[in-house]
Parts: sequence; C-alpha cells; structure tokens
Amino acid sequence: MHAITTKQDPHLLVKRTYDCMAMYIASGIDPQINFLFCQSHVPQHTELAWILNCHTYIGELNRMTQFKDKAKRHATNINVGLFSYPTLMAADILLYNTNLVPVGEDQKQHIELTRNIAMRFNNIYGDIFTIPEPYITKIGSRIMGLQDPTRKMSKSDTNSNNVIYLLDTPDIILNKLKRAVTDSGKEIIADKEKKPGVTNLLQIMSLLTDKSIQELEQYYVGIGYGKFKNDVADTLINFLSPIQKYFQEIRNDKNFMDNILKHGAIKARERSQKVLKKVYDAIGFLPQI
Repeated sequence: MHAITTKQDPHLLVKRTYDCMAMYIASGIDPQINFLFCQSHVPQHTELAWILNCHTYIGELNRMTQFKDKAKRHATNINVGLFSYPTLMAADILLYNTNLVPVGEDQKQHIELTRNIAMRFNNIYGDIFTIPEPYITKIGSRIMGLQDPTRKMSKSDTNSNNVIYLLDTPDIILNKLKRAVTDSGKEIIADKEKKPGVTNLLQIMSLLTDKSIQELEQYYVGIGYGKFKNDVADTLINFLSPIQKYFQEIRNDKNFMDNILKHGAIKARERSQKVLKKVYDAIGFLPQI
C-alpha cells in the first residue's frame, strides 16, 4: 500500500511484491519463526491508519523531510496518500505492540512521529499503544551512493551506477565499484567530511566482513584505491552469491510463496485485531454485531 503513493504498473507491482518477499527469505528471514505477509491482506493496517490520521496534525506531516523530498521528485503526483504516508507507517508499527523498530538513520523522524502519535493517543484514551524505540546500528545505518557519496543509496535512484542491487551480477557489481567515486589523496581512511566516498566503501566493507573500520584502515595502509575497490567488489559478490542462489530457488515456487503469505496474513490479522479492538473500544466505536 505504501508503494502506490507513486504510480505503479499493476503487473510489475505483483512481480516486485513476490520478489521482495523471496528476497526477505533468501536474506535470512525464516518464515517459520517470523511471519511474512502482504500489507493489503491485513485490513487492520488501513483501519488503524484512518484513526491515526484523525490524531495527527497537518503541521507534523508538513515537517516530514521525506515528503518534501518525494514531492520534489514527483511534482505531478503529490497525492494525499503521499502526504499521510507516515500515519500508515505508524499503524504498521503500533498494530503489533512493537518495542524496537530497526531502521536506517533517515527513518528516525518517522519513528519519532509514531511515538508522538502513540503518546498523544494514550494521553487521551489510556494505555493502548506500546511506545516504540528506533533501533539504529552504529555502522551501516545510512549507506551512501557510489556516484554521490553525499546522498544515501536509494532503490529509486535514476542512476543505477549509484546503487548496488541485491540481484546485480558479479560483473555489474565489479564495474559499479570500479566507477565508484573516491576522493583526492591516496589514504584509505574514514573521514565523512574530507573523504565521503572512501568512508562509504569502508563502511560497506566493515559491515560485510565484521572487521572494524580501524582494522580495515590499518590493513590498507600503503595500498591504492584500485586494489581497495576490487576487494570491496569481491566481498560484495561473495556475500550476495548464496542469497541470489536461494532467491532463484524459491522465487518461482508460487505454491511455496502463496502458502507463506496465507499463513502470515492469518497470524498478522489475529495479532493486529487484538490491538485494533482496544482502539475501537477506547474511542467509542460500536462492537461488531
């Protein structure tokens, strides 16, 4: 439902939804432990989103930096859904008594809004919502673009060389890393102000190897950018290879995918309905007959 705030090709949306779920599983999210479902299969999300809309101020939504950014990029389609996107996101979180929300640094503002809405609602109606906290890792909370390391890497970027996609082939990854913007000088050290490109590549390398940035800086003393970029590319290729293999194995097994979606939606509806009932009772909606 978040996706349609911008125009979508219906056939591509179906494909990409399945792709996304297959990638979650291939990346390590076990559907036997976690439940995976389509947002549109759980109507409690939109039901709660409407109620939250009625407890969210226009000024709060006007201040959301992501809305301002997307409004500039989609000037011909600035719709109400794009504006109220954060309240649907808040519903996604609050429906499940969420304690911690793993997010990138750029999403912190959305969690703060969710907390404000939840606390406002609780102040009026009592202890209904769990107040969530953002979970932001110290390293990797904001991966920057390869061509423009001053801006975050984004799947919606019009320049594909700025982004590493999880299904990129080894040749494509190598070429993108070779073209990645570095900086003046020869030292491979982390310095966001003076060496944003190198810092970004060090961060990616650190995340994938579990080596600290300090360890990597010491290892690459006296080594040039060319060797460093090739090493980052090799590390990425080796990391993504088993993910891509598993993705291909499960992606076209429609029965497998649909079975996960079905059971995930059942579990999500059961859990979210408990919270939604508390909300309905609190605000004075009549019980269903």
